[in-house]
Amino acid sequence: MPSQKIANARAVFSGLDKITGRIISFDAAIGETVQFGALQVTARVCYTRPPTEATNTDAFIEVDEVTLQGEIKRIFTGWMFASSPGLHAVEHPIYDVWLADCASPLPTRIAEPAVQPTPAAPAKPRPPSRSRQAAPPRQQPPPPVAPAGQAQPQ
Repeated sequence: MPSQKIANARAVFSGLDKITGRIISFDAAIGETVQFGALQVTARVCYTRPPTEATNTDAFIEVDEVTLQGEIKRIFTGWMFASSPGLHAVEHPIYDVWLADCASPLPTRIAEPAVQPTPAAPAKPRPPSRSRQAAPPRQQPPPPVAPAGQAQPQ
């Protein structure tokens, strides 16, 4: 039986600057591009497993390098696994980036029922209550007519 995946809203990374030896942790929302040195890291999906299963965190990542000329060059596209950071295959002379975890699990969607329930019959209109019937509209009396030969008042 295939294991259940839990989609997450954020991916958590660790990055190593090989020149300074500094390791930092940073995170990115799914679809968001984060700059780490000359690298731009974009997580497309990040999956974890339920607590009842063996830990297995993976994410589909795109990594671009911004060159000194300002050009953007794709250096990695693929899956990263938090349990095996050496398999990520991001090869850069100055920076290493690897997946550490996923964060902010998204709510799981409940499958829609195969058969849609039939809509309820429309309610019958209630007859008007006798105690609160609307009064019939009043009619204005016709204007007075002046007898022949007399001027009408204004």
